Amino acid sequence: MTHLAAYSCPKSSTNLVLVMNSGESRPRQVKTSASRGSRRVGWQVKRPGLAGPQNNGAAHPVRDLADRRSPSRRSQQISCKVYVAVPMKLSMPTTTMFSKFKSGGAAQSPLETNPIGQFFEIGKQTASAGPELVWRIHDAYRKSDGKECSVFLFEKRCAEKLHKPKRKETVTEILRSSVRQLERFRHPKILHVLHPIEECADTLAFASEPVFASLANILAHQEGSANHGGITATGASQQPAVRPTHAREYNFLDIEYKYGILQITEALSFLHYSGHVLHRNVCPASILVTKKGTWKLAGLEFTERVNDVDGVEPVPCQPWTSRLSKMAQPNLDYTAPETQTQSICSILSDMFSLGMVICAIFNHGRPLIQAGNSSSAYLKQLELLEDQVHNIMPRIPLPLQEATVRLLSKDTRQRPTAQLLTLIKYFSDPAVHALQFLDVINMKDPTQKAHFYRNTLKEALPFIPKKLWYQHVWPSLQQEMRSQEVLAAVLQPVLYLIQDSTIEEYESIILPSFRGVFSAPKTVQATVTLLENLHIILEKTPRDDIRTEVLPMLYNAFESTTIQVQSAALVAVTNVSEYLDETAIRRMILPKTKIIYEKNQSDLKIVSNVLSCVERTLDRLDKSQIIDEVLPLLYDIRLSDPQITLRVVNIYRLMLSDKKYGLSVNLMATKVMPSLLPQTVNPSLNLEQFTILLEVLQEMLDQIDRNQRNKLKLDNLSLPSPERHRPLRHQYSSDNMHVPPFNIPNLRIEQRKTSSAEDMARKNSTGGMLGGWWFGGSPSSPDSNFLRVVNAFPNRRLSDNTLMTPKIRIAPSCASSPGGTPGGGLPIRRHSSIGPQERRGSTVNLSPPTLARSMIGGSMPNTSSSVPFLLSSSMQSIRSRRPSAVLGGSQGSGLLQQLGSGMVRLTSSHQPTNGRTFSSSSVRKCPSLNITFS
Repeated sequence: MTHLAAYSCPKSSTNLVLVMNSGESRPRQVKTSASRGSRRVGWQVKRPGLAGPQNNGAAHPVRDLADRRSPSRRSQQISCKVYVAVPMKLSMPTTTMFSKFKSGGAAQSPLETNPIGQFFEIGKQTASAGPELVWRIHDAYRKSDGKECSVFLFEKRCAEKLHKPKRKETVTEILRSSVRQLERFRHPKILHVLHPIEECADTLAFASEPVFASLANILAHQEGSANHGGITATGASQQPAVRPTHAREYNFLDIEYKYGILQITEALSFLHYSGHVLHRNVCPASILVTKKGTWKLAGLEFTERVNDVDGVEPVPCQPWTSRLSKMAQPNLDYTAPETQTQSICSILSDMFSLGMVICAIFNHGRPLIQAGNSSSAYLKQLELLEDQVHNIMPRIPLPLQEATVRLLSKDTRQRPTAQLLTLIKYFSDPAVHALQFLDVINMKDPTQKAHFYRNTLKEALPFIPKKLWYQHVWPSLQQEMRSQEVLAAVLQPVLYLIQDSTIEEYESIILPSFRGVFSAPKTVQATVTLLENLHIILEKTPRDDIRTEVLPMLYNAFESTTIQVQSAALVAVTNVSEYLDETAIRRMILPKTKIIYEKNQSDLKIVSNVLSCVERTLDRLDKSQIIDEVLPLLYDIRLSDPQITLRVVNIYRLMLSDKKYGLSVNLMATKVMPSLLPQTVNPSLNLEQFTILLEVLQEMLDQIDRNQRNKLKLDNLSLPSPERHRPLRHQYSSDNMHVPPFNIPNLRIEQRKTSSAEDMARKNSTGGMLGGWWFGGSPSSPDSNFLRVVNAFPNRRLSDNTLMTPKIRIAPSCASSPGGTPGGGLPIRRHSSIGPQERRGSTVNLSPPTLARSMIGGSMPNTSSSVPFLLSSSMQSIRSRRPSAVLGGSQGSGLLQQLGSGMVRLTSSHQPTNGRTFSSSSVRKCPSLNITFS
């Protein structure tokens, strides 16, 4: 156990003794200070020593301490160390002093002696700026609110090498006044001072907005990286480039160059025309690049007042001289020629310096004039400046080349002013203008902010590189998200950033600040915007945050009394249904959805959102919930609007796809179809919507048909169906009627010719009815004779009925032939519709053509009927093999039926007529019948 005792000498209050066990090297903790008069005093360790009972110095305070111990412990041998402390004056906070005491008494940091440390927590140095880079820039944050910032520190001992106290004070005064000037000229393009200058005996310090580095730091890194890439000024010393310790790596994009140069130009325009001063030291060391990526003008150490009426009018000024310290003069490499040669300057002198900065930017950080703090070297290189400018032009962007040449003209009248330079085409870029507006967004009213975020910025974001999204745009959006007035508008570009960012970028950059938006109070418009785009957020948000941060906001939206929020909540459920758990859908979302519908049945937008929500969550519901809650909701919806109708039909189609949804046949027939059928004649449906509706109705009918048929089959019932008539078709067909073969004498069949369907239709239309009537083809005749074609023509196919009839050679009839009739007419046949004794003569002309008739002697009677009727009837007799013709009653059998029944007698001999005879070898043809008579 460690024993620590402190004792004051009784004769003097100036010493303090600290006692520890010998195993300890020094006291663990010392918390003591005393007040001597009006001064704060502390204690400083002077000498260690041994103390114990063996030391018999009665006057030593340790012995007094030992004597006060209990008698039992007084005789113990104690070995310990003794530290004697003497008071000293505290020049720093007590905690700081003791921290140094614990660390071995190291020298104090200059920042610890400056009062600015009371307001800021200061970190390490990151950059430098100012004349000869005398300002050391440290990262810091403000203790009061944690705001990030940068602290500029100048150590006065840096100027002690000048060996002249007056010069040292001169540099200090110049730097002190520059900070005051920065506080005076407040402008978005000029470095913003957060805390005024603080001074102590050794340092100067002030705080500003967060700074990444000065342009000189960045160009120094570029110059060290490209030793042979830049153009070196003629006459400049060729030394190996050694990268300074303050150099910082930063790769500029083209838009950053464009935007940065424009910012410095606007800062000079403000100083020239509003501040009526000229800068006189526009160089990379005076330009600071903030952590947002913006360029800010600083370094107001050498400002000069100009004519209030005309700033172009020259004013006298001090040229650069070696008699003054480099820290107390502008940078010679960027000084205008008239300043060095004529000791005059104007606002156009600053424009020359800006031109030199532009050339250094595109020349890997090397200026066109590298005088090395020599006025004579400056004048020599100035004579070759035009050649240097000509050589550097290919490196400069084309739209900026003409302006750069004019800026570097020795004739001041050729140089454009800052106001004119901002108007050149090079700076006409929507992305640059959007970034500019962000710089001054705090000066705008809420209406202007909302319009910018909702329109201008959202349209410009695709043209702004992603690097600037998180470096320049996102910090401004972070700040604006805290304001409810513009939160709805700010969410538009924020959602665009979320959508196009990677998961890593979203989780590390956006989500930490965006997380607070879910639970923070929001306007109705902001809530609606967030809910309608919730699917974009959930795609990138981790599952834990979804469950704890995002979904509670969605569930709370259903409790809102605002229709817009409720409608947006329905849209959100539709978009993010896969992220919702089934319990929430069944117990909270579905009941709330029904309540929203019941209160807003006349609002088509609400009804449409309700149906979309139901459709997306349907597969997460139980069958009982669908039957008891969803289907009654669908029955109750008025199908007046085509879009509403289509959404209802889509839900029914989804239910038809799976039996798990519980849409039964009874429900289809009694509830669903009666509600959908009237919509088939809805005139507001277009063709596509009507087709979808009919497809769903047809699918329902098909399911009803299948279900009922299966049910009836199971009940051993049959339904009227065409299948029942299939056996009858064969039973009554002429194919199954067997008759003895019948041979027609002198009948020879020749090769048939095919006929078109048009010819057959014409022949059927002209001869079908008459032939059928003539030859008794009526199906009502009980004793009608059917021609047995299959027996008479065994090689004939049923498909041949579509072809023309065969050619038939028939011998001319005569009166003496068996079965012939006097006068050469056809035999009388009995018609089934008259009595058995009644006879009806056939008047159909089967005679050869007119020439044959004149030769025969007119033995065959003339008729008014045309022969094609007979042939057409024959074809119909062949077609009568079809079941429909047999059962339905076709036309008469025709010529072949008469031939088959023996009612037409053909003779092989010829009876002479009028003394003339025909030879058996003579042949006559009838073209209309396609029959050849021999």
